[in-house]
Amino acid sequence: MLKLNIVCVGNLKEKFWKEACSEYQKRLQRFCNVKIIELAEQNKYDIVSKVLEEEGKEILASISGSCILLDIQGEEVSSEKLSTKLRNLEQNSSEITFVIGGSNGVSETVKNKIKDKVSFGKITLPHNLARVVLLEQIYRAYMINSGSKYHK
Repeated sequence: MLKLNIVCVGNLKEKFWKEACSEYQKRLQRFCNVKIIELAEQNKYDIVSKVLEEEGKEILASISGSCILLDIQGEEVSSEKLSTKLRNLEQNSSEITFVIGGSNGVSETVKNKIKDKVSFGKITLPHNLARVVLLEQIYRAYMINSGSKYHK
């Protein structure tokens, strides 16, 4: 079974974010093994470049398999396109890692290392909401690929 990792800078504090993520993780169990890897925000630094550098080191140490970075500058993907992308990646890899940066984004080092970048549009999402949206879209992608009526 595919191993799917979501590397996130920051953690979920509010119960409703945790419940939403938990629901989609539960739904995804029949398709893949989902692991959420939460990295600490490096807000102890006053200089954004230092924050990005330190978070970037942790991100790069946490990724494996085929990697996809959520990036507002990335390729805008529809649900159907994401389902195709996942299906193609799954044929060549037993592990896929998605990365969600912190409130300052990610370092250029991370952007250069992770070549595959996707965007859910030009809007900026708080990382808590981005995590929920990503999990829902991954679930939707699996439902599309299985021929389910979930995606209308």
